[in-house]
Amino acid sequence: MTETMSDVTCLVDGETISLESGLQLAELETDLRNRIKRDHPRAKTTDYICGHHLLKYRLERVDAMINADLKQTKKINQKLTRALQSDDYDIIDVNEVLSDNLTFGQKVSDDVARFGGSWGFIFIFMFVLLGWMLVNGLHLFGVNFDNYPYILLNLVLSCVAAIQAPIIMMSQNRSADRDRMMAENDYHVNLKSEHELRLLHAKVDHLAQNQVPHTMEVERFQLEILGEIRQELAELREAAQKTPPAR
Repeated sequence: MTETMSDVTCLVDGETISLESGLQLAELETDLRNRIKRDHPRAKTTDYICGHHLLKYRLERVDAMINADLKQTKKINQKLTRALQSDDYDIIDVNEVLSDNLTFGQKVSDDVARFGGSWGFIFIFMFVLLGWMLVNGLHLFGVNFDNYPYILLNLVLSCVAAIQAPIIMMSQNRSADRDRMMAENDYHVNLKSEHELRLLHAKVDHLAQNQVPHTMEVERFQLEILGEIRQELAELREAAQKTPPAR
């Protein structure tokens, strides 16, 4: 076939193609051009490549982008799995654990602390004090077992305070244990949440920076590939029309 001014040579197989059915390397994207030069080191930017071979390189680039996205997504998923497995601390229900391990003395201390910090205890205590002082001060019913200044009453109050204070402290110690366990639970929950949020941010960043642009680029390639296929079909129809029917 005689090469005309409107014909060029494909750098891949050396076949003569029309100028309309080929593309110059300078017109291609850098990554696509580098893929062609990798297989054909002597290729120049002024050389042409036919649509058939260009379709092959476009499909290779699409496959490379998809595989790169899959590898990156797999790597992020592996990091998320390792982060979740590295923390083997089991989140516990603090109230349930403490309730199951309560002793009789701890239950008594909780009840005493709860009653000692209520208005009911205050009213009962005031009623006992006033009744004690009225009975002994006014000698009601002929009762007079603790004259003024009520030394026995002071002794009783001191004994009550001496017994009540350590019991309340026992209940406060249990409250401190509960707070410590809850703080430890909160720490591990926050640590796990931080790991997950960081990896989720990495996933979102990867999606926004790589996968979405790659998806749009793949769609553009698909449109270009469809255009090239349509052009080849048109050339085949034109060649079939020019070929005389066999007799």
